[in-house]
Amino acid sequence: MKIALIGHGAMGRLIETLAKNKNHEIVAIIHEADANLSAEELVEKLKGADAAIDFSVAEAVERNVRACLLAEVPLVEGTTGWNDQKEAIKSLVKEKQGAFVFGANFSVGVNLFYKIADYASALFAVFEDYEAFIEEQHHSRKKDAPSGTALKLKDIVAAHIAKDFSVAATRAGNIPGTHRVGFDGTADQILLEHSARSREGFASGAITAAEWIVGRAGFYEFTEVMDEILG
Repeated sequence: MKIALIGHGAMGRLIETLAKNKNHEIVAIIHEADANLSAEELVEKLKGADAAIDFSVAEAVERNVRACLLAEVPLVEGTTGWNDQKEAIKSLVKEKQGAFVFGANFSVGVNLFYKIADYASALFAVFEDYEAFIEEQHHSRKKDAPSGTALKLKDIVAAHIAKDFSVAATRAGNIPGTHRVGFDGTADQILLEHSARSREGFASGAITAAEWIVGRAGFYEFTEVMDEILG
C-alpha cells in the first residue's frame, strides 16, 4: 500500500517506520513547512497514494480533508481537538463520496478498553450508590484537554449513567497517555485503567485503519473498524 503522511512529528515518524516494516511505501510526506498550502496545492503531493494518515494539528484538519477528497485519497484522521467541526466534515465527506476514518484513539488496547468501560458502566448503573469519574494524563505538549479519548469515555459512561460526573485532565512531562474510569461507592472503589507504554500502539492502529479504508467510501469511526475485526 502507498501511504501519504500528513504531519511528520513523533507520530508521523513512528508510522513511517512501522509502515515500512510492514512493506508499505511512503509516497509523500506533508511537513510543517507545508502548513500554509491550500487544499488545492496539496492535491499534487497526495496523488498516487492509496491512503493518507494525518497526525498534524486540529487547525489543519478541514484543509487536509478537502485535499484528500480532491485527490480521491482515503484519509485516516488521527488528530484530535476538531470535534466542533465533526458534523461539517462528515457532510463534506458524504457529499463528495469520500472515505474517512477517525478515532479519538487508534490504539487497539484503548478500543478494547472502551468496550470494558461500556460493560462496566451498564453494571454500575444498576446501583445508585456508585458515582462515576474519569481521569486522564498526557505529556505537556498535548494541547487539547480533556483528551479525545477521555471525551469518548465520557460519552460511553454517560450512555448508562445519567448523573453528572467529572472528567479531570493532567498535562506534565512526557506521559504517553493514561486513562482511568472509576466507580466510587460508600464501601469501595473500582478503578479501570489503561496506560500507554509508548505511541507504537496508536501508530499501529492508524496503519490498520488505512489498510481497512482502502476501497471503501463513507465516514467511519475507528470503533467501527474494531467491531468488524472482532466480528
